[in-house]
Amino acid sequence: DMTVCILGSPTAFLPVLLEGGTRCPGAMVLCLSPTWASRVPSESCPGAWSLLLSQGVSFKVGGHSTLETFVPPRRANYVMGTFAPWEPEGGWVGELARDLDCPTGGSVPLAHRLEDPLLTRWVLAARANLPVPPTLAFVLGARGDLPAELEVPGVKLVRLQDPQGQDSLVQEEVGAFLGGTAMEPYSQVVVRPAGWRWRGTGTRSTHRKEEGAAVVQAVGARLRGLTEEDSVLLEAMVPTARLPVPPPRSPAPRLPVALRICTLVCRSWGDRPQLCQVACAVGRAESPVRHGAALPQGLDSSLQQWGVVAPSQRQALATQLQEATEAAMAALLAAEAELSPQQRGGTRAHTDILGVDFLLACVDDALELVALATNSQRCLETCMLAEAMGRAVGEPPGDLPRLLAEAMLHRAQCHLVEGKDILLIGAGGVSKSFVWEAAREYRLRIHLVESDPEHFAAGLVQTFLPYDSREHRRDEEHAERVLELVRSRGLRPHACLSYWDDCVVLAALVCQGLGLRGCSPAAVRVAKQKSRTHQHLQRCRRGRPPPAAFAVPCRRLQSHGDVERAAGAVPFPAVAKLEFGAGGVGVRLVEDAGQCHAHAARLWRDLRDDADHPGIGLGWGNAMLLMEYVPGTEHDVDLVVFDGRLVGAWVSDNGPTRVPAFLETAACLPSCLPADRQAQLVRAALQCCRACGLRDGVFNVELKLGPGGPRLLEINPRMGGFYLRDWIREVYGPDLLLAAVLVALGVPPVLPARPAPRAHLAGVMCLGSEHGAALAGGGGMEALRQLQGRGLVRLNRLFEEVAGDGEYEEPLLSVACDGATRAEACVRLLGLCQALGIDSPRYPVEHFLSHFK
Repeated sequence: DMTVCILGSPTAFLPVLLEGGTRCPGAMVLCLSPTWASRVPSESCPGAWSLLLSQGVSFKVGGHSTLETFVPPRRANYVMGTFAPWEPEGGWVGELARDLDCPTGGSVPLAHRLEDPLLTRWVLAARANLPVPPTLAFVLGARGDLPAELEVPGVKLVRLQDPQGQDSLVQEEVGAFLGGTAMEPYSQVVVRPAGWRWRGTGTRSTHRKEEGAAVVQAVGARLRGLTEEDSVLLEAMVPTARLPVPPPRSPAPRLPVALRICTLVCRSWGDRPQLCQVACAVGRAESPVRHGAALPQGLDSSLQQWGVVAPSQRQALATQLQEATEAAMAALLAAEAELSPQQRGGTRAHTDILGVDFLLACVDDALELVALATNSQRCLETCMLAEAMGRAVGEPPGDLPRLLAEAMLHRAQCHLVEGKDILLIGAGGVSKSFVWEAAREYRLRIHLVESDPEHFAAGLVQTFLPYDSREHRRDEEHAERVLELVRSRGLRPHACLSYWDDCVVLAALVCQGLGLRGCSPAAVRVAKQKSRTHQHLQRCRRGRPPPAAFAVPCRRLQSHGDVERAAGAVPFPAVAKLEFGAGGVGVRLVEDAGQCHAHAARLWRDLRDDADHPGIGLGWGNAMLLMEYVPGTEHDVDLVVFDGRLVGAWVSDNGPTRVPAFLETAACLPSCLPADRQAQLVRAALQCCRACGLRDGVFNVELKLGPGGPRLLEINPRMGGFYLRDWIREVYGPDLLLAAVLVALGVPPVLPARPAPRAHLAGVMCLGSEHGAALAGGGGMEALRQLQGRGLVRLNRLFEEVAGDGEYEEPLLSVACDGATRAEACVRLLGLCQALGIDSPRYPVEHFLSHFK
C-alpha cells in the first residue's frame, strides 16, 4: 500500500488530507497519537528506521474519513507533520520522524534552521541574491552553524567570546552599522533576540537611527541572556512602499500601515520549487505585522489597495514574487544538501514545504521585494485560512491543497518504486541514456535483455542478459528463450517493459509469460503494425464519434502488384512508408502510382534487414504501406493510461517537414493550439489506444489536425522518443519513465490534475548532412555544450554518429531554447541557429518556427 502519513495536529493539513483522499483513496493516513505508530529497524537502509502504523485516520473520496486499525501495520512511504518543537505534539512527532528510511518532508532540526532569521537571511542573501533588511547580528563565538565571516550584502556577523565583557566592540560595531551606507535609506532600527526558540516573539525595541547610545544600551541588555543557539539582531525597520492613492473619502487622518506578504512554496516534481499560494496581512506601520494577528487577503487586491493601479504592474510584481520565492527555496534546499544526515534529522529528511515572508519596499523610486524570514508552518496556516475564507464566500477551491497533496503523493510513489526489480527489454541507443540515469535516481534494479553483447549499458544495470532478438518475426520463440534466461538467473521481476520501439511486442509476450501487468501482445501487435492499426480502427464503429472517424485509408505493400491494387483504393497524393518503421526513415509523399513504384523499389533494395539500418523496425521486415495524405498540422500526444483511464496527457506541435520527406524539423511545447483543439487530439488519441486494446502504459500517438478534426498517423505503444520525455519533465515536471514503471507495477501514477507549464520550449533537429560541418569542424558542438552547461540550451543527443544517409537519414541532435513565452523561445532559438550556422537557405529554421503561432 502507498501510505502518506501526517503526524500530529491535522489543523493545517486537513484540506491536504481531504484532497489526497480523493486523488488516492486510503493513501492519506493521519496519526494523532504516538501510540498509533512504532519504529522498527529498516530492512533496506542500515542505521535507519521504518515507521509502522497500527492505527490511523484514513481519507477517502467525498471527504469520508475512518479510524482504522491496520493488521499487519502499514509501512509509511512518506512522512510529514507538525515538526515545530514548540507545538504540544512537536516532541513525539519529531522523535517518530527521526532517521526514517522513507522520504520525510521535514524534521525538528530543519524546522530549527527555518525559524532562525539570521541563518535564513544569510542563505537568502548569499545564495538566492535576495534583498534582506540591513542586519547586524551578534552571536557567541562557539556557534558553528554559521560561516566564520558572513560576506553577504546587508548582513554583518559579529562573534563575541564574552557577551558581557566586550562593550567597546559592541559600541563600535553598532556605531559603524548605524552610520553605514546600508542604513542611509532608513530612519529606524529594531533590536530583538532571534533564533528558533523566539519564532518572531520576544521583547523588541524600536529606535531612531540617531539614538546611538540607546541602541547600544538595548543591544547590551539583550546580550546578557544570549545562548549558543540564539542571536541578537540590530536591523533596519524597512517601511512598506508609499504609493500615491486616491484621496480619502473621509477628512480623518490616514494612519501609516505596513504590508506583509506571506508565500508558501513546496518541493514539487523533479525537486523543483513551486509557489503554491500568496496571502497578505496589513497592520500598523510602527509594529511588525505578525502571522495570525490579522485576517489574510489576496495579493492583487492588496496591491490595488496600495495604489498599484496598472494590471501589468501587478502581474509583474506577482511574477517577481514567484521567482523570488522559488529562488529562496532552491537556495535553502541547496544549503540543506550540504548538511550531514544528523544535522538534517535523517538521510531522507528534506524541507518539502516552507513559508517565506516579504515586505514590499521602495528603493530608488522602484518597488522591491525584501525577504524577511522563513518559517516551517506559519505561512501554511495563514494560506490555508485564506483558502477557507475564499470558499466561505463562494470562491472556487484554490490550488493549494491539490498542489501539496500531489507533491506528497508523488514523493511517496518515488519511494514505492525504490528497490523494485524491473525487467527491461532492449537498451536502445544513446538517445535512451536517460534510462540509466533515471534508474539510479529512482533506485530501480534494472535487469536488461539486449541483443548487443557489447552494449555500453551492460555495466550500468543490475543484471545484463545478452540475447539476440533482432529477428522480431520470431518473437514468440524469443519470448520463451528470455523467460528461460530469467528463470535460470533466479530473477523475480516486479515489472517488465520496453522503451525501445523494436522490442515492444517481445516485452508484451514476456510480461504475459511472467504474469505481470501490461498490455496484451495482441493489442501491441495491432498498434505496432501501422496498416493493421488503421484497418482495425475502421471496424470500430461505436462511440461519438467512433474510433473509425480517426482512421485513414491505407493498404499494405509487399510487392509491386500490391502497389497497383493500393493505388485503386488510396487517393493520391499519398504517403508511402515502412509498415514497422520508426524515426520517419523512408517516409515519402508520392503523387501517383509511378512515384510509389519508384520509391518502393529503392527502399526494398536499400533497406532489407536490421543490419542495413538498425533501430528502425527492419527486424520485422521491410513491408510498406500506402496511406492517404492528411493535410493539417502535426502533433504528438503522450498519454499515461491506467486500466483504460486517462491519467495524464501532453500535446506538442511539430513544424513543417521538408516535403517530399517527412523527417521532423522543429517542435514546441506547450502546444500553440487552443484548449478545445488540444482536447480533440487527446480524446482521439485515447479512443484509438483503447480501441486497439492498449489499456495500461505510456503511449505516444502521432496525429494530424485539420479543419475536420484529428486524424491518426500512428500509435507508438511505448514512451515518446527523441526529446519528449526530457521536454515534458522540464516544462511540466512529471517523468514519463517513472509513470511507465508505476503503471507496470500496478500503481496509478499521481500526475498534475491541472498541469501548468513552467516555461515554453522550441527546438530544431540537426542533421549530419546539413549541419555536420558546422557542429563538428566549426566548433558548434563545443559551443552548444558550453551553453548547455550554463542552462541556456537543451541538447538531446539522438545518435553518436550520423545515422543513415541521404534519403534514409535520421536526426543527429535536438537543440532547444526556452522562454517565458513561445515567441521568446523561438527568437532565442533562431538567433542561436543563425550564429552557429544551423539556419541556412537549405534548412530554413525561421520557416520551420514560423508555424508556432
